[in-house]
Amino acid sequence: MENKVFSIEGMTCASCAQTIEKATSKLPGVKAANVNLATEKMTIQFNELSLTEADIQKAVADAGYTAITNTLKKTFIIEGMTCASCAQTIEKATQKLSGMNHSTVNLATEKMSVQYDPVVLNVSDITKAVADAGYEAHEEVGSAESVDLDREKKQRHIKEMWHRFLMSTIFTLPLLYIVMGHMLGLPLPEIVDPMMYPITFSLTQLTLTLPVMYYGRSFFTVGFKTLFKGHPNMDSLVALGTSAAFVYSLFGTYMIYLGDTSFTTVLYYESAAVILTLITLGKYFEAVSKGKTSEAIKKLMGLAPKTARVLRNNQEMEIAIDEVQVEDIIVVRPGEKLPVDGIVMEGNTSIDESMLTGESMPVEKKPSDNVIGASINKNGSFQYKATKVGKDTALSQIIKLVEDAQGSKAPIAKLADQISGIFVPIVIGLAVLAGLAWFFLGQESWIFALTIMISVLVIACPCALGLATPTAIMVGTGKGAENGVLIKSGGALETTHKIGTIIFDKTGTITEGKPKVTDIVTTNGLSETDLLILAASAEKGSEHPLGEAIVNGAKERSLALIKTESFNAIPGLGIQVIINGQHLLLGNKKLMTESHISLENLAADSDRLADQGKTPMYIAKNGKIAGIIAVADTVKENSLKAIERLHRMGIEVAMITGDNKRTAEAIAKQVGIDRVLSEVLPEDKANEVKKLQAEGKKVAMVGDGINDAPALAQADTGIAIGSGTDVAMESADIVLMRSDLMDVPTAVELSKATIKNIKENLFWAFAYNILGIPVAMGLLYLFGGPLLSPIIAAAAMSFSSVSVLLNALRLKRFKPSNIK
Repeated sequence: MENKVFSIEGMTCASCAQTIEKATSKLPGVKAANVNLATEKMTIQFNELSLTEADIQKAVADAGYTAITNTLKKTFIIEGMTCASCAQTIEKATQKLSGMNHSTVNLATEKMSVQYDPVVLNVSDITKAVADAGYEAHEEVGSAESVDLDREKKQRHIKEMWHRFLMSTIFTLPLLYIVMGHMLGLPLPEIVDPMMYPITFSLTQLTLTLPVMYYGRSFFTVGFKTLFKGHPNMDSLVALGTSAAFVYSLFGTYMIYLGDTSFTTVLYYESAAVILTLITLGKYFEAVSKGKTSEAIKKLMGLAPKTARVLRNNQEMEIAIDEVQVEDIIVVRPGEKLPVDGIVMEGNTSIDESMLTGESMPVEKKPSDNVIGASINKNGSFQYKATKVGKDTALSQIIKLVEDAQGSKAPIAKLADQISGIFVPIVIGLAVLAGLAWFFLGQESWIFALTIMISVLVIACPCALGLATPTAIMVGTGKGAENGVLIKSGGALETTHKIGTIIFDKTGTITEGKPKVTDIVTTNGLSETDLLILAASAEKGSEHPLGEAIVNGAKERSLALIKTESFNAIPGLGIQVIINGQHLLLGNKKLMTESHISLENLAADSDRLADQGKTPMYIAKNGKIAGIIAVADTVKENSLKAIERLHRMGIEVAMITGDNKRTAEAIAKQVGIDRVLSEVLPEDKANEVKKLQAEGKKVAMVGDGINDAPALAQADTGIAIGSGTDVAMESADIVLMRSDLMDVPTAVELSKATIKNIKENLFWAFAYNILGIPVAMGLLYLFGGPLLSPIIAAAAMSFSSVSVLLNALRLKRFKPSNIK
């Protein structure tokens, strides 16, 4: 039986608690259910074999409430993994723990992400379960120092693997010369001639093999440890294969000592040594390649400075960045990086924010403006107050998003995971079966059977299967971060390549979200400048967005405004003001009609502007029409290019807005939108997404506001504009940090490139094993072909993992396509 605690949302009285208790108690496998109204928690005891958490949550939802599990998320660094089989073993061991909701092990990053109930489970329980499985787990601490330590550790591992390979090679090359030199007609010293000194010949081989075995000892310690625990991995295959070759050769050496010199031709010392050396070389290349896959994180980490200059007790002092606190006053000089996020208090400067926004032009900053940590101060010293430090800074949030994505699994990886979990035991079984079959049904030679067994053991490679997906996701998400596209998970990366329809929110996404003056039409001899001065002076006291746009239009032209003598707002129509004794009316067409003011020859201009999606504001002076000022929410510079690029990719583009149909269609016409969803209330946006999904379409939603959050969550892929609200970014699967719509097609292209790469990796990983293992079992030999040497098998096994990693690294060359 399992005990689980859920937080319950939506309860208002004791009757609610009773309703939930009754609804859950009826479920099969539930022994007891208790709901506490005061703490808003439900404790339930149930049989996990007949009931799942999802079933319980559904029953609570059907009763009209929401049940949420109290979970913590943590990341652990795992030591001792060598292949996909290891990752599967750790996942199985931790998922068995009571209170564990989710456990994912990423072989490429060598990290485990867990989601668990802290009431039932703690960190020590998790690390113990990993230790019992034969590995080590250490909780990850997200600081710059820990990242540096992790990097140093990986570099040490690379150096260690190279040293192991180098030392193994020093002993393996003379061993190969002694064994195979005479076959190639090379001179062999008389002392090791197998015909004259067979005992010296065999003992020299043994002497040269022992150091190689010592340098490759981790294959044996890890391989046999996991084998005896019942979770064999790739090291187990290598350990079994090389041990069989070595033990048989020891037996041969003993027989030679007894006088049976026929064993000089069937010693397998060189096979054991070469297999260990080649696999060590493969592991070295694998370690180097793994280091390259995480370069994106390293680059992001390297953006932040290590120290900060703060004012404390009116004294400037330099402290470590981890010691900066909220409300600290930070001093920044020209050319320095900003340590944390904050608000400018004193001084003016321009700041290069390209690391975050991709915008190459420096941004002017003055007091009360926000600044971002890791951006670069170009000129001028200034002081700012820290508002976000440590893990709360924008850069830290970006790094966390990328790390989470790199640690996640795409659905496409499921098959490979399932196979790698049972791969090693099956291979061991096939090796034994093949060896016995050849001995009893074919050759009746233990030497031949042993060759077959060793070849099968060392050619099989679960690593290629385990690395196929995570390495591609690591490189893909890292490449996305470099291009300002933050993809939150492997699942989002996979879903995005299937998108057939993309819905854009209009205001703030396709358009700037800030109305601007676009046209000025005058009559009766009044100049555009004079009309704008009158209108802006009248609107100065207005809080209406269109009025603000007119005032800003005058400011941009540096026009001096005139003081108003009286101001009167007319609800739903406009305003009435007196300026310099002139009676002015500003407002909509209805205001002009009700005031009996003829539009004269401006009616045609008015209709034309409305057809273009602009809002005409009419100005009348002393009872006669003076002109029209048109205001519109202007289209973003790259909206048209982005939509053209999506069309070239065969994606349908829709626009959703609360605007009236005429305005919406005018904007849609400007940028080439296929489908317009107008006059949609904010709360109905998610329903519009559902309607498109009901048509069988895979839908992405692009938005920036709080009212877009439900639609972003409903869509198959939610894409948030980086300049938008935190709520929208939380609800989204992808965040565009540069707020550039050109990054939407970039996200789709990157998804397609990554999934293509994953499929290539999986194909080669499966093909390698499906073709390689039967050949090693002697399939070709059965039909008169060659027999696979254990040495060739080991080389092929090493190459398979490295080839998958190299293919994933090809993604680093990804570049978004450009429309000329």
